[in-house]
Amino acid sequence: MSCYRKETNMLYGGDYNPEQWPEEVWQEDMRLMAQAHINIVTLNVFSWAALQPDEDTYQFEKLDAIMELVRANGLKVCLATSTGAHPAWMAKRHPDILRTDQHGRKHKFGGRHNSCPNSPTYRQYAPKLAGMLAQRYQNYENIAAWHISNEFGGECYCENCEKAFRVWLQKKYGTIEEVNRCFYTSFWGHTFYDWDEIVAPDLLSEHFIDGTGRERTMFQGISLDYRRFLSDSMLECFRLEYDAVKQFTPDIPVTTNLMAAYPLLDYQKWARSMDFVSWDNYPAPQDSPARTAFCHDLMRGLDGQKPFVLMEQTPSVTNWQPYNRLKRPGEMRLQSYQAVAHGADAVQFFQIRRSIGACEKYHGAVIDHAGRADTRVFREVSQLGAELEKAGGLFLEGKTPAKAAILFDWDNWWAVEYSAGPSIRMKYLDTVLDYYQAAFSLNVPLDIISVEDPLEPYQIVIAPLLYMVKSGYEEKLKAYVKHGGTFVASYFSGIVDEHDLVDSGGYPGRLRGLLGIWVEENDALPEGEYNAFSYCGRRHPADILCDLIHLDGAEALGLYEEDFYAGMPVLTVNAYGDGKAYYVGTHSDEEFYQTFFDRLCTQAGIRPVHQTPFGVEASVRENENGTFLFLLNHTTDKKTVVLDGSYEDLLDGRIYQCQEETVLEKKGVQLLRKI
Repeated sequence: MSCYRKETNMLYGGDYNPEQWPEEVWQEDMRLMAQAHINIVTLNVFSWAALQPDEDTYQFEKLDAIMELVRANGLKVCLATSTGAHPAWMAKRHPDILRTDQHGRKHKFGGRHNSCPNSPTYRQYAPKLAGMLAQRYQNYENIAAWHISNEFGGECYCENCEKAFRVWLQKKYGTIEEVNRCFYTSFWGHTFYDWDEIVAPDLLSEHFIDGTGRERTMFQGISLDYRRFLSDSMLECFRLEYDAVKQFTPDIPVTTNLMAAYPLLDYQKWARSMDFVSWDNYPAPQDSPARTAFCHDLMRGLDGQKPFVLMEQTPSVTNWQPYNRLKRPGEMRLQSYQAVAHGADAVQFFQIRRSIGACEKYHGAVIDHAGRADTRVFREVSQLGAELEKAGGLFLEGKTPAKAAILFDWDNWWAVEYSAGPSIRMKYLDTVLDYYQAAFSLNVPLDIISVEDPLEPYQIVIAPLLYMVKSGYEEKLKAYVKHGGTFVASYFSGIVDEHDLVDSGGYPGRLRGLLGIWVEENDALPEGEYNAFSYCGRRHPADILCDLIHLDGAEALGLYEEDFYAGMPVLTVNAYGDGKAYYVGTHSDEEFYQTFFDRLCTQAGIRPVHQTPFGVEASVRENENGTFLFLLNHTTDKKTVVLDGSYEDLLDGRIYQCQEETVLEKKGVQLLRKI
């Protein structure tokens, strides 16, 4: 079964906004969608104003007609609750629903994501509408899932949020004394004596803009907690609507569309409240295939490595980037299959028909402004639809056979970015991608895991920039390594606890015993300055941050070659029980990470999915239907792959024998089942 309800075949479709069109266009859209092999539409995403013209009036007649039409045409529905943008009348009559930004400015009606997550008005009307929709359409068998709101995000610093933050803090800490301890308010005389003395950390209080234009904070503890609070507040809003629709449709799964490595919400916490994960994939033209693959794996990892839904992607072009470059022929198909290869059980687009007004009128669509079936994009969408229809449910519930994992933690991300030093060049996500890119280049599958996930399934666990070590996590890591696991930590790890308070006694704090080192200082190198070290016979740069390391049981695998700390360790390994713990005390180049990760895999007996030439990705999914190999050519040249076994081509039925060659066209894809 797929993420969607009662589905045994892969669903294919996208966002459809028929309310923007006269009804005579609807029938033509039905014909074109059938021609493109589209079998699901997401409806009602931004219809709140149309459904509810005032406090007491609801009008569902047009939505009724749309729901009947798509059902009559055999289409499944991902039904949205339409609460992603509140109506203008609501903002006028109930201004508490409007957000206040970090400058203290209350916003007016406009755009979207402008609802305060702690607004009593929003929390009253949003779940009420969701419940009314569920009650009205509860007997529609073609509803495959509920889609709550749309791309939750943003921030608010209004009085309602400030008051709710104080309540959140009381629940978390219990006493004002504990708040003072965890926020370290003895610094700069910030001691609080009553809860109502605590204010939201914004540009009127603890935040400021530094010389680089970056927003910074003077008190990391309170800013970190406010970030957690905002994520929790929006999650509460999701849960209110979730509970409202479940009251009438308990068997229909519920989701909301996430945005991959989105910095403002803790998706690992969110996923525990979602029936399945879905997300919107809009890579920038300059993004590497590895970065997009990472996003897919991150989404898959949110819910215990379960399949996800690709809820949105453009079939051709976006509209919000500085240069909105067209996807080249074959690129949309390639990116769609990359999603499937990494765990997608459905492929969908934004949008089905292109709008004629407002800011998304130049965003790509299956049906362009020409309204024809003979456009390049429509032909490509139809080809992919036919292929997915032929594949049916072969890939559904397919797992990724990963024996290595990367730890990803939103709290760490927030804490690193909020850190007042040592370097503005130190970026959490970039550091994670350094290691992910190495595995991607070697065709070694990775799981992206959270601190809540078990470590035992993996032979290698990498924790880039594990700046924050939460209470008890060091014991989990020690047990993992002691029983034979391989653990890798990067520079600036083990510095603080979950309150962003430094663990005194020497870095890397609670990880010192496991890693067998202690770090005396951190040297932040400006852009363009480098130290160096040698590893496996090659010289590599050391930049961004150089940890000055002392051995305390560990062995040095590389030494700094320059400056006053020349000869000090930069790369170490410590034997701990039956396993090993590595420390990479600096940032380096792509060649180093690939060489280092390759050696780790060799020692652990982890083999690549398949050997491929440069630019060809090999990924695997496994289920009861077999083992499926996806070969994805991300280059603009033909590439030849020598197959390591016998395979059946799922698109043309050809049988390949071991050591036989197969040729992939530029941006080409091959779907193979192992025989």
